[in-house]
Amino acid sequence: MKPSEKRRTHRFADSVVVLVRPRYPENVGAVARAMRVTGFRDLVLVAPHEMAVPSHPQAARLAVGSTDILDQARVFDRLGDAVGGHVTVAVSARRGVSGVLSPRELGLRLVHEFADARIALVFGNERTGLLRAEVESCSLVCRIPMVGNEPSLNLSQAVMIILYEVMLVGIGQLCD
Repeated sequence: MKPSEKRRTHRFADSVVVLVRPRYPENVGAVARAMRVTGFRDLVLVAPHEMAVPSHPQAARLAVGSTDILDQARVFDRLGDAVGGHVTVAVSARRGVSGVLSPRELGLRLVHEFADARIALVFGNERTGLLRAEVESCSLVCRIPMVGNEPSLNLSQAVMIILYEVMLVGIGQLCD
């Protein structure tokens, strides 16, 4: 049986995963794989670097069974065009932003306040993350807590953490 033949779904499975200015095809592929294992399907890239496109062989190599997500990925020039009509969640390590949620808090907030909304989870690129204006344009902001002085995580690791938490609330495992 193929991995995709018997799949669970959850209430946030139709959320859009948005990568803004991604630079590396390997991360695009690894994000597609993270999406597959957590039940998400809709990948959007905003102004990707010339190599960080879904059709790049390195993206396909790291997607491992998730090339359908890469094949269906959409590309936009501007963030606003990619997320119109969605409740937007900026995932950022940027400091100095108020009202920041942890991944667990984000999941619970989504299930309690936005269960019927269209959600876009927005991630910045590997070098600079999201611009301050992009973070401020989003409805919610989430930061993954880390110990020590680590500035950030790898893009695909950050995506996996957020998708995991949203999946948990989406399947009803964390609804308190």
